[in-house]
Amino acid sequence: MTEKRIGIISTGSYLPKEEVSNEEVAVRAGVTAEWIERKTQIVSRRYAAPDEATSDLAVHAANRALEQAGLTADRVDYLIVSTSTGDFPQPPTSYLVQDAIGAYGAACFDINVVCSGFVYALELARSLAEGRADCHVLVIGADLYSRILDFGDRRTAVLFADGAGAAVVGPVAEQFGIIGTDLSSRGDAHDLIRVEAGGSRNPASARTLAEGGHYFRMNGRGVRDFVTEHVPPALSALAGRLGLGLDQVDHFVPHQANGVMLGEVVELAGLTRATTHRTLQKYGNVGSASVPVALDEANRSGALTQGDLVLLAGFGGGMSIGASLMRWGVAA
Repeated sequence: MTEKRIGIISTGSYLPKEEVSNEEVAVRAGVTAEWIERKTQIVSRRYAAPDEATSDLAVHAANRALEQAGLTADRVDYLIVSTSTGDFPQPPTSYLVQDAIGAYGAACFDINVVCSGFVYALELARSLAEGRADCHVLVIGADLYSRILDFGDRRTAVLFADGAGAAVVGPVAEQFGIIGTDLSSRGDAHDLIRVEAGGSRNPASARTLAEGGHYFRMNGRGVRDFVTEHVPPALSALAGRLGLGLDQVDHFVPHQANGVMLGEVVELAGLTRATTHRTLQKYGNVGSASVPVALDEANRSGALTQGDLVLLAGFGGGMSIGASLMRWGVAA
């Protein structure tokens, strides 16, 4: 038998039906559509319907990934949902997804590493799958930010939106799969991205609601400085540890944070040879879903071919960075 490695077998994604233009957001945020596009390179985004929650988006993405893999839900051994906007504080969103798709044989859990979460979950999936024969892990990144945006804060209101992306992780042929991953955390920068109320330190109350404590807050300048300083060296260090150069990367699939900042990261990291896959123009920043949504679009478009070197990179709240390098492909 051919020796197996762990890799991504299939992908799936789901974006809500409601398309929201810059013109609509501009009116609510007190800016112009031109300003939004110039500052972010975003043109439109999707918002969930009133009856949709994070788990609903995740279910759609999960089913599409399973369908592409040719697997039924009973073949899933572990189910991981990465989200910072779960349906409820309890139960975990992954259990709602499990129930909806019928994956009752799976052990389920959520993780919250904000926009790096999918890459963190992917590394957990790889570790779990290596320890069990013919193991399949369903990894989902899903966020629904439209419900926690303060449209009086133009710095965040113009950026964020809703979506979900998924991948089935399992055994692939030895020449393919995940080569290496690097995860890093900087808790000393935890205040750059936050939701201040609703937890045990500052429980939800009439006061916190009146003060807007339930809204998403971000220090945009501080985030940009952190990303441009720390992400390019982290990507270079991962490639170097694996005996590769970033100039060998064929496809770069990054978190879709801000188009202008993303261009800076590509230049600083020396990834100009790679094809950088961008979805933020039409979907905005969908948090933990950004990387898997962009990966699914690249995969389904036929852009990824067997043997291509693919670099995934997530970065965001915490602050955190996650990078994973893989050879694309499933079978020999």
